[in-house]
Amino acid sequence: MRFSSLIGASVLAASLSATPMAHAADALGAATGTMTMEIKSADVGVGYTWGQGRVRFNHRNYPFSIEGGTIAAVGFSKITGSGTVYNLHRIKDFEGTYGAVHGEATLGQGLGGLVLENKNGVRIKIETITKGARLAGSAQGLTFKLK
Repeated sequence: MRFSSLIGASVLAASLSATPMAHAADALGAATGTMTMEIKSADVGVGYTWGQGRVRFNHRNYPFSIEGGTIAAVGFSKITGSGTVYNLHRIKDFEGTYGAVHGEATLGQGLGGLVLENKNGVRIKIETITKGARLAGSAQGLTFKLK
């Protein structure tokens, strides 16, 4: 099973799980788009994460690349996810580094989710499916760059 959350947002995540979905969306801001992604992580102590995705904003699809690093992890996993984008007012604000406190224990397949936020105030709530064999407990930064 995989669990990830925004740095400092564990209280937010706990409150979101205890409230109706309409209130949860209000806590994240205005829903302004959707996204899908596929990333891979390979780790031996220090790890590397890479992948790609698409964000749908103002009736258009924009491809993006994903890169990041992990500290204190071992193994390999493939993660697919889809989610909702909040507070995106200009497509260029989607780019940037999103921080997460990351914990993962995957053997075979697991389900999870995370909430990410960048310096532009763009938030992404993602549901994920993880496959592989990986153990991680660390801070992680994911950089999204439009292609």
